Amino acid sequence: MSCSMRLRPAGNLLRPYTLDNVCWRCSLQFNYAKPPLRRPIANTAASVAPKLQSKLKAGYFLSNRAPRAQHGTTPKYFAPSTAHDEAGTTATTGATTTNHQNQDLPHRRRQAARRKSAVKNSANIPNTSATATSAENPLPPQDASSALTTASTKHPANSLRRQLSLLLSLSKPRLTVLIVLTAMAPYALYPVPAFLSPSIGLDTPSLSPLTLTFLTTGTTLCIASANALNMLYEPAWDAKMSRTRNRPLVRGLLSERRALIFAILAAFAGVGGLYFGVNPTVAFLGAANIALYAGIYTPMKRVSWLNTWVGAIVGGIPPLMGWAAAAGESATGDGSFRELLFTSDAIGGWLFAALLFAWQFPHFMALSWPIREEYKAAGHKMLCWINPARNARVALRYSLLFFPLSVALCAVGVTEWSFAVTNIPVNYWLAREAVRFWRHEGFKGSARGLFWASVWHLPVIMVLALVQKKGMWGRVWRSIVGDPDLEDEDDEDWIVDDVGEEAEAADGEAQTAVTPIGSK
Repeated sequence: MSCSMRLRPAGNLLRPYTLDNVCWRCSLQFNYAKPPLRRPIANTAASVAPKLQSKLKAGYFLSNRAPRAQHGTTPKYFAPSTAHDEAGTTATTGATTTNHQNQDLPHRRRQAARRKSAVKNSANIPNTSATATSAENPLPPQDASSALTTASTKHPANSLRRQLSLLLSLSKPRLTVLIVLTAMAPYALYPVPAFLSPSIGLDTPSLSPLTLTFLTTGTTLCIASANALNMLYEPAWDAKMSRTRNRPLVRGLLSERRALIFAILAAFAGVGGLYFGVNPTVAFLGAANIALYAGIYTPMKRVSWLNTWVGAIVGGIPPLMGWAAAAGESATGDGSFRELLFTSDAIGGWLFAALLFAWQFPHFMALSWPIREEYKAAGHKMLCWINPARNARVALRYSLLFFPLSVALCAVGVTEWSFAVTNIPVNYWLAREAVRFWRHEGFKGSARGLFWASVWHLPVIMVLALVQKKGMWGRVWRSIVGDPDLEDEDDEDWIVDDVGEEAEAADGEAQTAVTPIGSK
């Protein structure tokens, strides 16, 4: 007889296990003898359980066999077992089949994903700050350089479009555009007499199209050179940070030789264009910016957290370049460095430089806080991970400087006094977010709030200053409707001059018409 046809013993209360669904031949392999009383119960259970685990397998329980999947489909159910042993083997099998069934449900998959994420986060306790960092990250996943690098891979390796995209990514285009705008705004705000004339200001020195073209082009090339040298110096450390690991030199899409040639050519072209197209003072400032950023700030990131202050100086130089460019157009002396930057007329340029210097701190402190662990792993000495509390205090301190700087711009005659009132909302917004950043030290979304407040703060301040330049709207009004008083005075002077000229002509004719006495 086969195994399934043999008689099975009835259930016995004295037996420790229920074997109603096990065949006779298989049941003979079990030992029904009672264990000796001198053996501990715990040892008996410990010795029996492994035996059951090795003997009782899923194949012996014929009633628990699941239907096989047909045509690649998953079974929708599993028949439950009718007999349960004390070791829980059958219960474990039923639970396993139930789990397989539940895995097909969408809400079960979502719950499993949440549990897996929670276990992963709790198991990595030392990286709790890194988990909070990803939750607090206010930045886009890629910067412009990374996006251009990714786009360049869609073109053939030696194509011109790919090489141009890679070279453009070396210049950090978004940062370059922002810096160029900070140089153009002071150039337009320089208080040149008759800023707007009836000819819409085209003949005004501060709006010289040629000078403005050389200023923007030269500044752009200088910034591109400094950024390329920065990437050349630290590709090994850029590979350790998510924001920079997609740069062209890190991925090996561009050789270091080509990057170095690009940086040198951009530096010579930028400084040369500023020297011959603007003035030597602006060219010197452009060269100094390259040296400070690539030669001091970049290596100093590995040495001291004071590198942030050096980087802020680099950010304050472009406004001085724009101011010196406008001052050189209307200079009455030799146009030297002293005349353009160290006179009473240059105070406005230094105030704009101070404004950009102060702006760097709330912007960078908020930007660096979410990725502080990456800065630490890369070996960069940043205040965001060395001393987070001081990092927040520095951001707050410099955010409050915009209130006196705005009043100072009005006091020196760069803008109207209305500028000190209209910029209060945006300055208050930045200060409020800086206070939140200081209180929470970057947590609870305070870093994200301060970052976006700083992003919008700078362009709004520049636009408000441009539309409220000192005396601009008065000159606009006179250029449209004219000045009646000045026209009347000019008319009166013209009439007096004509009457005088006619009287002198009449006297001359009378003298020539009189005949001298004694002449015949």
